Amino acid sequence: MTFRLHPLVDRAGRFSPIKATVFALLLVPGLWTAIDLATGNLGPRPFDAATRETGTWTIRLIFLSLLVTPLQQLAQWPKLVSVRRMVGVAACVYGLAHLALFVVHERYDFVKVASEIVLRIYLTIGFAALLGLAALAVTSTDAMIRRLGAKGWRRLHQAVYVIGVLATVHFFMQSKLNVYQPLVMAGLYLWLMLYRIVAARSPRARQTPLLTAGVLAMAVAAITALGEALYFRLARGVDPLRVLSANLSLDDIGMRPGWMVLFVGAAVLTVIALRLAVLRGSGLRLRAA
Repeated sequence: MTFRLHPLVDRAGRFSPIKATVFALLLVPGLWTAIDLATGNLGPRPFDAATRETGTWTIRLIFLSLLVTPLQQLAQWPKLVSVRRMVGVAACVYGLAHLALFVVHERYDFVKVASEIVLRIYLTIGFAALLGLAALAVTSTDAMIRRLGAKGWRRLHQAVYVIGVLATVHFFMQSKLNVYQPLVMAGLYLWLMLYRIVAARSPRARQTPLLTAGVLAMAVAAITALGEALYFRLARGVDPLRVLSANLSLDDIGMRPGWMVLFVGAAVLTVIALRLAVLRGSGLRLRAA
């Protein structure tokens, strides 16, 4: 995306419906959390709950920003690039809100906050990720692209891949007993990274077949299930076969992380397939995929 003083217009200065829609959607989680906090709907420890919510949305938005490129390429939707930096800046804003709520929870004791960040490794990792997000947000303007040069700017913003790892590790470590969401996030991150590796090696200018992306999603779902089994073996001594059998049992309540990764991947690819079908139906020429 292009982060401008008027973020809802395109490069030609015209109102952009896609940017306006994404901008509105980015506001929803923050407004929802603020309303819940103001109305006392976040339980007995509201600031803890709000801190978790903003942190979770920070990671989700990091991954959504990483999803833009696969969507743009697979769905042949070049206008999506206009919202990529918007989503990235929003991730930084939610990350800053996450930190601010932590400070409020600690009653504005900045010395304690600083010591906690230094002494607790998962907070150190999370703070490093936030610093990285802030650096990317500050350099997200066209003026900074000109100042750094396109090549230097791209190299700097590739740090988002490392930030994604740091954010996932932070999420995993602070979740302690309930690692469902971190495992899902790790699986989705692996899918996004494997897609980029395959796309970079594609002989057709980063054009990866939709079927290949689907196979990657299935492979990553299986890896996520194995990762869940390994975690419970190392952390709690649970027989890995019990965890794997839970993934195959229809009696188990709720989706296991591997199935959720597969579901999200299938949902994304279904949206892409529908868009391509619409493009074909409208008679627009599609690049081979």
